[in-house]
Amino acid sequence: MATAQNRPPHLRAIVPGMVLTDYRDAIAPGGVPAPGFLTPFRVVFRAYWSDPVAQVAKEEGDAQCLRQIEKNLAAEELGSSMHLAVAHPLRDAYMDSMDLARHADRIQVPVLSVEAFQDQAITPRSSHYQGRLDPDRLWLVQTNGRHDMYLAQPIQATAVRFLDRFVKGQDNGFERDTPRTTVWMESSQPPGTDVIAQRASPRPRWVVQKGTIGPADLVTREFHLGAGGVLADKVVPGAADAFAYPGTGVAVNDVFGNSMWGPLPAAWKDASLAYTSAPLAGDMMVWGPGSADLWVAVQAGDADLQVTVTEVRPDGQETYVQRGWLRVSNRALDAQRSTPLLPVHLDRPEAIMPPLPGTPVLARVEINKMGHYFRAGSRLRIWIDTPAQTGGLLFDTFTQQQQVHVLHNEKYDSRVRLGVIPGVQGPAAYPACGATLMQPCRPDPLALVPQGSAASR
Repeated sequence: MATAQNRPPHLRAIVPGMVLTDYRDAIAPGGVPAPGFLTPFRVVFRAYWSDPVAQVAKEEGDAQCLRQIEKNLAAEELGSSMHLAVAHPLRDAYMDSMDLARHADRIQVPVLSVEAFQDQAITPRSSHYQGRLDPDRLWLVQTNGRHDMYLAQPIQATAVRFLDRFVKGQDNGFERDTPRTTVWMESSQPPGTDVIAQRASPRPRWVVQKGTIGPADLVTREFHLGAGGVLADKVVPGAADAFAYPGTGVAVNDVFGNSMWGPLPAAWKDASLAYTSAPLAGDMMVWGPGSADLWVAVQAGDADLQVTVTEVRPDGQETYVQRGWLRVSNRALDAQRSTPLLPVHLDRPEAIMPPLPGTPVLARVEINKMGHYFRAGSRLRIWIDTPAQTGGLLFDTFTQQQQVHVLHNEKYDSRVRLGVIPGVQGPAAYPACGATLMQPCRPDPLALVPQGSAASR
């Protein structure tokens, strides 16, 4: 990405996979610090310099290299990613200078962009750099799954064919027969133990192929949070619901890219809210980012929110779809860039707005990109609670104990907006529970909760 923005004359095409254009996307999504992923990587890098590299330098008698290692270790203390996260907790001029998404429009070569919606390392946001590229030179390959999905053999084959066309100059028909947007659906992999073979083995259960998808190509589906824990097509007014904050949220997936639901914490019924739709009347292909527009009232001056989207299947299994996060004081929006489906937060020191205790404020939570097929008869659900481990994201949340209230009435209409690609027809049968990469299933926790309890709301 950085090379292409500088337009070197020899560059003919790029295949960015699992791109991190801005460190904020991965270690402070929505303004919620997530330093847990940085710590082990910092240790790994330092150990690499000081152990195997130093050992080779000693064996070769390379005194200059050994001196440089000491300099590198000292410099890392002042320039590590952890240092950046602490010294520059919000966007400022220095961090802006390192944001590759800002100048993505300078890229003039063809781009094959690969994304994994549940990428456990860097999330799929990438500051949405694809929207700044020339659509006539852009191809998207997207899939559910983990950080290394670009190693899947069919994706590698597409990449080689793309490079054959634009680097080698072969007239292989890539432009004529490759859709601008390819979405792998319900991707899975066979069981096995060989790591290299496993990385190459993922395959989609089925594929959605479209041209360039713009905002005008999506139908915005809107669900309103309502009394009794419902998601409805219209406002269902009722008294505000509350959950105990900070609570212990439910972990989803792990840092190594394994699919899992973590165990339910003991106090989950008091520490979370759930809102569930009626069974869907028709199939719904949800694609791209979403927005949970929540009217909330906090008591302690700030709080961190987590919104989890799931599908509740007719067989009683709940499938993870996607998550998003927001620190309430970081809710100020970039009005020019925000859309109904994508809230873009200013994320700058001068824009921080600690909420007045007890006063409702609108907090638009960005739900990360997704590509998920909700079948007729399933129900859409959102959970609202305290940020919890999601892959490699380990959060450092605002710690003051309080009750966080979510309002839903005519004046304070909390709602969820999702983008839907119309006309998509997928297989009627559900994928086997637990087979879809990074979208684990679990028995519906609310099926055992009496209606009217705190958790059912």
